[in-house]
Amino acid sequence: MTPTDRLHADHFLAPLEFATFEWDLATDAIVWGEAAANLLQGLPAEMLGHGAALSKLMEPTQTIRADAIIEAAGQPSYQVEYGLRAKASDPLLWIEESGRIILSAEGKPVRIEGVVRVISERHARDEQLLKLSHQDPLTGELNRTRLIAALAAALEEASRFRLSFAFIILGIDHFAQLNDSFGFDIADAVIQEVAKRVRTRLRGGDVLGRFSGNKLGIIVKNCSADDLNIAAERFLLGVREEVVSTASGPVSITASIGAVSAPRHARTTDDAINRAQEALDAAKSRRRGSFVAWQPSVERETQRRVNIRVTDEIVTALNDRRVVVAFEPVVSAVSRQPSFYESLVRMRVEGSSILAPDIVPVAEKLGLIRLVDHRVLELVIEELIRSSQVTLSVNISANTTTDPEWWATMDAAMRGYPGLGERLIVEITETAAIQDIDDVRGFVARLKNHGCRIAIDDFGAGYTSFRNLRKLGVDMIKIDGAFVQNVTTSADDRAFVQTLIDLARRLNLVTVAEWVQDDEAARMLQDWGCDLIQGRFVGLASEDRPWATTEAKAVG
Repeated sequence: MTPTDRLHADHFLAPLEFATFEWDLATDAIVWGEAAANLLQGLPAEMLGHGAALSKLMEPTQTIRADAIIEAAGQPSYQVEYGLRAKASDPLLWIEESGRIILSAEGKPVRIEGVVRVISERHARDEQLLKLSHQDPLTGELNRTRLIAALAAALEEASRFRLSFAFIILGIDHFAQLNDSFGFDIADAVIQEVAKRVRTRLRGGDVLGRFSGNKLGIIVKNCSADDLNIAAERFLLGVREEVVSTASGPVSITASIGAVSAPRHARTTDDAINRAQEALDAAKSRRRGSFVAWQPSVERETQRRVNIRVTDEIVTALNDRRVVVAFEPVVSAVSRQPSFYESLVRMRVEGSSILAPDIVPVAEKLGLIRLVDHRVLELVIEELIRSSQVTLSVNISANTTTDPEWWATMDAAMRGYPGLGERLIVEITETAAIQDIDDVRGFVARLKNHGCRIAIDDFGAGYTSFRNLRKLGVDMIKIDGAFVQNVTTSADDRAFVQTLIDLARRLNLVTVAEWVQDDEAARMLQDWGCDLIQGRFVGLASEDRPWATTEAKAVG
């Protein structure tokens, strides 16, 4: 490119913030086009005229430009990005440089002709995007991805240099109530304030990030077991010592902490996260606003192995159709004739059956109860279709009341077999009934539209009031067997059960007494006006369809 060509090119490019240059490699002299004076203003002119001098202004390294040219060996051109500034206090001027390498007759580089442009705005946008990809937008701290990456780096560093650190998960207490009472904007303000308070109590090198909704993750470097107790109390005190000022007024908050020492008790990120979370759960169950450090436990590890085995057994049994139902009679307290049969889940294992009390709690704890409830519903519907005269009841867990797939199965069966719902009683535990009264009320209403009756199971064990029973529109209460089994010997239980029966009768609710042990208890319940009884005295659950045997005897 001749000087005249370069001048014309520079004049054309100037409005686009481009400037041309020609660099003589033999003399190290750089000749700039006309636009350079405006484009590179603020930089010392004497340092722009030579390659070596210009390199002293470059960041992140002074050799970045030369390295790019060397890496382009054998190629006709190169491209590189770098920052320029004369003093450390000056803002960086980000440059993108594209050059063409001119070779001599012997094939050696003798000259470079190129063009530069300012990309500071683009670089700022890229930095902002990078920052956003690393930061949680609410707190400004690390997001979960970067927090876990920092945790992995801390584990590697600790392992390499035989250091110790702690991973802490801090959870704001009663956060759901905070959301419900004040709204999400106030809850967000609380999270921001808690993050600020924790930030002011970190030491140099410690790391803070948002682990999830109301939880912060903290990596405390060089932290022994004794140091961990001190650090945890420092964070807890910082959270609770002052109320949080919000747009809706002051809010008093506390937090709980679960932590694990690494790499002593956690050698992987999964271990650190799971054990800190496990410790946090333990802290919250013990007392809100407390701290628990994870410690090895033979009992816990044994239970975990049992859970894994039982999970596999339940899933395998479901797949192999070894989850079945047994039918327990519920009879009239007066005539002792069956009114309906309760369908109880069983799991066949090596010639025997595991009973519902051993399956349901484990399935609920391990998140498998939804699958179990689906299978039981299918079996009950099949039996109702097969046996046109029998009435059955089916138990459902709390989660099933909001399970759309369970409802879809139920709804399809009711529409496909009109009248089937009139022979089905759905039993909801008292705990499930009070978790979300409005959601359960909608669920109950849909069932009743199909003719189903609704029973509250284990009534008396929880906190459901008779007012809530009327609000839900239930038809029946089943009095918890823990109060029934000792009515013949315990005055307190007699008074409690008799009161429940009397109140239920006033509300026109059918009463069922569970766990009736003998004739004396049955007669006592009958005298109090209990409608139905169930338990060892009137018959245990059987997989053999006991109503079929009764019908056969009647025909005979």
